[in-house]
Amino acid sequence: MQHFEQLLALLQQEKAEDLRQFMEQIQKRPLAERVKQGYSWYPLRVVQTGFSIGEKAFVVVERTAGINEPHQLKAGTSARFFTLTPHVDRPEMTGVINFVERNKIKIVLNARDVPDWIEMGQLGVDMLFDDRTYSEMEKALRKVMQAKGDRLAELRVLLTHPPDQKRYALDTSSTDENASLNPSQQNAVTAILANQDVTVIHGPPGTGKTTTLVAAIARLCERESTVLVTAPSNTAADLLTERLDGKGLNVVRIGNVSRVDEAVLSHTLDAILANHPESKNIRKVKLQAAEYRRQTRKFKRTFDGEDRRERDHLKKQAQELEAWARTLEDRLVDEILTGAQAIVCTLVGAAHPLLDRYKFRTCIIDEAAQALEPACWIPICKSSRVVLAGDPFQLPPTVKSQDAARKGLSLTLIERAIQLLPERVHLLNTQYRMHRAIMDFSNGYFYNGALVAAQGVGDRRLLNLNADNATVTVFDPVTFVDTAGCGFEEKLGAKGSDTRAQSKYNPEEGLLVREHLLQLIQEFKTSTFFPNIGVLSPYREQVTYLDELFRDDPDIAPLMNKGGIIPNGATDEGRYAPITINTIDGFQGQERDIIYISLVRSNSKNEIGFLSDYRRMNVAMTRARMLLTIIGDSATIGNNKFYAALLEFIEKNGRYQTAWEYMK
Repeated sequence: MQHFEQLLALLQQEKAEDLRQFMEQIQKRPLAERVKQGYSWYPLRVVQTGFSIGEKAFVVVERTAGINEPHQLKAGTSARFFTLTPHVDRPEMTGVINFVERNKIKIVLNARDVPDWIEMGQLGVDMLFDDRTYSEMEKALRKVMQAKGDRLAELRVLLTHPPDQKRYALDTSSTDENASLNPSQQNAVTAILANQDVTVIHGPPGTGKTTTLVAAIARLCERESTVLVTAPSNTAADLLTERLDGKGLNVVRIGNVSRVDEAVLSHTLDAILANHPESKNIRKVKLQAAEYRRQTRKFKRTFDGEDRRERDHLKKQAQELEAWARTLEDRLVDEILTGAQAIVCTLVGAAHPLLDRYKFRTCIIDEAAQALEPACWIPICKSSRVVLAGDPFQLPPTVKSQDAARKGLSLTLIERAIQLLPERVHLLNTQYRMHRAIMDFSNGYFYNGALVAAQGVGDRRLLNLNADNATVTVFDPVTFVDTAGCGFEEKLGAKGSDTRAQSKYNPEEGLLVREHLLQLIQEFKTSTFFPNIGVLSPYREQVTYLDELFRDDPDIAPLMNKGGIIPNGATDEGRYAPITINTIDGFQGQERDIIYISLVRSNSKNEIGFLSDYRRMNVAMTRARMLLTIIGDSATIGNNKFYAALLEFIEKNGRYQTAWEYMK
């Protein structure tokens, strides 16, 4: 039990630090500053109201100022819905953000009715500290510790002190022969089907981890009533929902969604209920109950016996209608969930009350290397066996308490499983994304050279073709542009009192990125093909600076909007704009034809900060399909063994330039 007792203590330490930072950075600041920093929206107008699953109302509101400004509000975040209208009784309500769509936000309130002041205006939304996540993780850990003589107790022992055992034997009768999968993917599916307790799927960048999981889940659905599919983030859960739907499975998404694409929303429990023939009756009953409750609130504090009887009668009618609606809804929810082949949710979403009475034979945890171990135990508590999928050499989970991280909270369950159960680990070894030169450094440094590039991918280069389909330019797959000696010094965030003040940015390096990008755009102006481009930086402040810089440039700005006209006259119809800018952390799971990485750090002390987390750089470099351009100061990063090896690799296998070549 010592391991779980320590996890509980570290979780409490992390919660305390998270709360301290939240209070210091967000909640104590004035509303105008919170709005400026994206932690609040104000003012708002009401778009829609209604009732969610259970006895909860929802409200959809829209920004009327700060349109399209970046913000920090996310699906699943606790929020405060408030009015600044004076002399209002109880001018705020708490809730959870259900989804965010650009300038609209849906909040499921912790109340049966929307507030009476909703029509009075001066409305706003604040981000709140979310302790529910910590509460659910703590409950899961205590449940694991208390388990005796059952499957959960067996999994607890296996994932802490596994007994001596023979090599993990597979049931060959379950061998997968899916022709669309490569041998390593087929072996992984076979292992998942034969899984007795724990299976680990190690999926390096571009190796088709999600494809493999979806194929395995489809096979599991042939033999199990419902598979529980989870991931740490709403974004990852949404992607799994889309992919499982594309496989033709009956999938239900529980909880909040990060995107409001129809492909995701139509699979949410709310949407399925709303489209059910019985939903109109339930909605009518809820509305009538809400009207009776509204009428009871109209009675004055002092009223006679007849008024009291009328109020009691209305209360009783409201209660009866609520009970009826709850019975109808419970029956429908049970029908939907028991009929689902896959239920998808976040790790914390697996603690949803609707899932309390369900047990699953198999639970899948995707992106397990990004999840705190306590969160992984939430779905495991509901299952007989588990599949952990991810890559411990990509981004780790966020731990705000450095002391808790050092003491072990940052060590993930999948990392421990790889150490304790090496024979349960199945590596996906064929990558379908990168040119070989882009792959090779990460392959050697992180994966012991185990990866191979799929046929037709390893030698795929970025070409500039003219109207006659003749090659105009062939680009080197990997380039490093060195700013050493140019005086491009890093700076602290320029926002003064902004919470990003400790984030770094490098304006001269940003200008160099723009110049390099402009030259590339010019190259493709007459081409029959325009590549999509991602511009990344480890530092949020640099991303903000680049975004402002690019949007002020007449040649780049039109390319930063989805569906924008690209230089050769075609229209980009994909999900993303031709050029996108993001932090490395915000870009994980995506890929582009071309990736720029702005390293930012340039100082006389050779300090590189969290560039020293090499997993972050592994993520950034492996987002590129055909062209990777890294811009940084070799004098600052070159004393670090990782970056020294990277620079040496590029000198031998790519193109090494100096910033002077781009300075005018």
